[in-house]
Amino acid sequence: MAQKINLLLNKKLIISIGFLLMVTLFMGCMASVIDSNVEIADRRWTYRNHISTTFEIKDNTKAYNIYFKFRHTADYKYANIFILAHFKDGKKVITRRYQYKLAKNDGEWLGSGSGNVFSYTLPMLTNYHFPGNGKFEIEIEQNMRDNPLLEVSDVGLFVGLAQ
Repeated sequence: MAQKINLLLNKKLIISIGFLLMVTLFMGCMASVIDSNVEIADRRWTYRNHISTTFEIKDNTKAYNIYFKFRHTADYKYANIFILAHFKDGKKVITRRYQYKLAKNDGEWLGSGSGNVFSYTLPMLTNYHFPGNGKFEIEIEQNMRDNPLLEVSDVGLFVGLAQ
């Protein structure tokens, strides 16, 4: 019985490592404009704690992909996350609400796991053309019922050239 459990755990570990390598290779093949991660103090993400990332677009004729990066512990109590993303170009602000599924119906986390922490790189905008060259800012805020939202360890953003 113990051998079966060890074999099952080893299989899950190998699959998780393989998935993490695939994501790393995928992200590594994309030219990055910004790749940010912000640690959430005490794993308590409050409504007031907006995660803001500023970056510069030098060639708006090219298409870009924008991803929301999210990490939580196994004690995160929801199977999803709702966020508000505020896209700012200096003149105007466009706010969009996103919902991401984080777990299967049986409770198994969909993210890549390392110990007690699960990581996700989730699409926000794909093949997006910025309206012009210059500085842009994306501000992320949690939009769940709980304040603070517990067991969130990191939040970030990845902006890269679409391939």
